[in-house]
Amino acid sequence: MGLDDDARGYHRQEPPGKIEIETTKPTNTQRDLSLAYSPGVAAPCRDIAADPESVFEYTAKGNLVGVVSNGSAVLGLGDIGASASKPVMEGKGVLFKRFADIDVFDIELEIDSVDPFCEAVKAMEPTFGGINLEDIKAPECFKIEERLREEMDVPVFHDDQHGTAIISGAALMNAVDISGKELSELDIVFSGAGASAIATAQFYVSLGARKENITMCDSSGIITEERVEAGEVNEYKSQFASRIEGGDLTDAMEGADVFVGLSVGGIVSQEMVRSMAADPIIFAMANPDPEITYEDAKDAREDTVIMATGRSDYPNMVNNVLGFPFLFRGALDVRATEINEEMKAAAAEALADLARKDVPDAVVKAYGDDPLQFGPNYVIPKPLDPRVLFELAPRVAEAAMESGCARTEIDLAKYRERLEARLGKSREMMRVVLNKAKSDPKRIALAEGTDEKMIRAAYQLSEPTATSPDTASGCTGSASARGSPNARRTTWSSGTPTTSPASWWKPAMSTRCSPDSRTTTRRRSGHRFRSSDRPRTRTPSPVCTCSRSRTGSSSVPIRRSTKTRTRRRWRR
Repeated sequence: MGLDDDARGYHRQEPPGKIEIETTKPTNTQRDLSLAYSPGVAAPCRDIAADPESVFEYTAKGNLVGVVSNGSAVLGLGDIGASASKPVMEGKGVLFKRFADIDVFDIELEIDSVDPFCEAVKAMEPTFGGINLEDIKAPECFKIEERLREEMDVPVFHDDQHGTAIISGAALMNAVDISGKELSELDIVFSGAGASAIATAQFYVSLGARKENITMCDSSGIITEERVEAGEVNEYKSQFASRIEGGDLTDAMEGADVFVGLSVGGIVSQEMVRSMAADPIIFAMANPDPEITYEDAKDAREDTVIMATGRSDYPNMVNNVLGFPFLFRGALDVRATEINEEMKAAAAEALADLARKDVPDAVVKAYGDDPLQFGPNYVIPKPLDPRVLFELAPRVAEAAMESGCARTEIDLAKYRERLEARLGKSREMMRVVLNKAKSDPKRIALAEGTDEKMIRAAYQLSEPTATSPDTASGCTGSASARGSPNARRTTWSSGTPTTSPASWWKPAMSTRCSPDSRTTTRRRSGHRFRSSDRPRTRTPSPVCTCSRSRTGSSSVPIRRSTKTRTRRRWRR
């Protein structure tokens, strides 16, 4: 069977659909039912009537999002109507639950006009902690979101507009750093002028791009002031009208630094890519077929082409699932009244920062063991990276509190731990172990210091979650333990912090490791170390990586037990 038949069987399997409602409290006894419904339920009802904010304490509203659509612009399918869009909206609910543990009611409305649609959604405000608008055609989607944001007191977010903007914005920030360019100096060309393209262009401006450096093209060519005056474009497109003569996409791409495709597949040729500026950035995000294929874009030039698509089978997939679940998670947990520009920018910055960090082995294995290292082929994290939840949501929550749209304040350190607990018991148990380790720091010696896994382990241990090094570059010595009264300065090989840990994962690293002058150097004799050469004191510094080759010396302090003087043989 093909993919379509498999999908039909997947959705038809009993029970039909992809979501269901489960109870979260015991309902096994008569008393349970008395508490869940009549007569016990009257008590929280009276409390909420007296204090409306207590609804977040007594009900699921604080973890419930309404995914609302009229099916007028379903991705790849067009205007298929409300009922036909329901599988997509259920799928959106699956993503909310899977990635951020947020519950969803999907709401499909057979309403095309702006006013009645807004009235229907507004009437549901008592039910939801947030509203995710989905698959609504332009320009109605702009009017609907703008009006609901003004009239509702819960976050309203149109993912088709802002999701792509946030994810590609994170990719753009990293791509600019890699290419050595300045965001404010970039010449950016957009292919497509729909809801997603306009919102993305607006977001790039908020990140630092100049509006006058953005050229936007629709199916009729470059959007110019002349076309605006002729009444050929709507008010939303007109804000990106260029003061140039008319032309088509080919003309617009000549000399451009960045191409952003949110249109249709196959409309960009290799010649058009070759006409761009040095080290171009190409985000060809049309689905399922990009404006130019990954292979064609890379083969078109000999310099560095940073390429992103909307496909999972190529590097740098711009996937909205990296954004909306975690945006809503952070917004819900501080009871935000909106998702504002500060929160969106915080989400993009968190994603950009995460892409620079070491990627866990579990994530690498999930993507076929291909190397995942910050660079042209890895400028945004992978959707299955579990760290996105507890890296992005706290940044969003913090931005909400700082911008004044949060109803409640939270402790961000404790909040991060609660988010990790949502990932399952194993993650929760690891957090307990890490907290215990931080409360009583121990010294750790990592052998085989030239091995990449050992270096990565040292790097991860030296992060603030476990230890607190003085700098942020490659460690071949020791790292100081957070909170240790006798913590000493870290010994580092490179001296100057680097942007990415990958840049200091070098096979040839210093093997000298002397964090304390009292520590005795142990010497090597054949394949063994003499126990008499062990250090005479314990050093609180917790991390060092040691290179033990057959030639040369290795000066590595190790912990000696104070309870026993038993001679031990140290073998490779």
